Amino acid sequence: MSEPFRVALTFDMEHPDRPPQPEVSERILDTLRDADVRATMFIQGRWAQAYPSLVRRIAAEGHLVGNHSHYHVKMTLLTRSGITSDVRSATRAIREASGVDSRPWFRCPFGVFDKRGRVHDQLARIGYRDVGWNVESHDWASRPGPAITKRVLDGVALQGDGSVVLMHGWPLATARALPGLVEQLRERGASLVTVDQLDVETLPIGSASVSPNAVPAGN
Repeated sequence: MSEPFRVALTFDMEHPDRPPQPEVSERILDTLRDADVRATMFIQGRWAQAYPSLVRRIAAEGHLVGNHSHYHVKMTLLTRSGITSDVRSATRAIREASGVDSRPWFRCPFGVFDKRGRVHDQLARIGYRDVGWNVESHDWASRPGPAITKRVLDGVALQGDGSVVLMHGWPLATARALPGLVEQLRERGASLVTVDQLDVETLPIGSASVSPNAVPAGN
């Protein structure tokens, strides 16, 4: 790509399905700080309660704070009142840890979202909109190595301006890949932005990966 184009790096900051390593999240934040990159962080409420100092750091370093639910269950499995209760619990936990209101940015766990359905309506009623992704790193399933970087660069090349990249705050592979990924994106002309700097009406919702090596997302 010769023309400048916008890429939003987004991270789901959540409890992993394996033993947590908080130092991985710290390494990711260190890389973003050192590279002067602002990312979008979708924070799980229970993760905010477990790691309030990391949430404070996320907000203090200028990252855009979003909501990734409280219990990380598929929103489509919840009743309307269950959706409201879960999301508001996360809103409170994030605000108590960071002093920041996470509205209007929300990411549904697993990218499961019913467009113009019950989840959409309830999120809108409490001031949120779902933000999905269109480039999948598959970092949750990756071993350290070049695979994450290649998937993201290939996906961004396909998607172009307005790419929203899904990554996570806990895989060691992500922490190791991120410095080189940021460098290579910039070498290709990418302007690294937060999702509120993209065209809001064309933001992806739910899971819509354009990665050439797509497999089901584990977010």
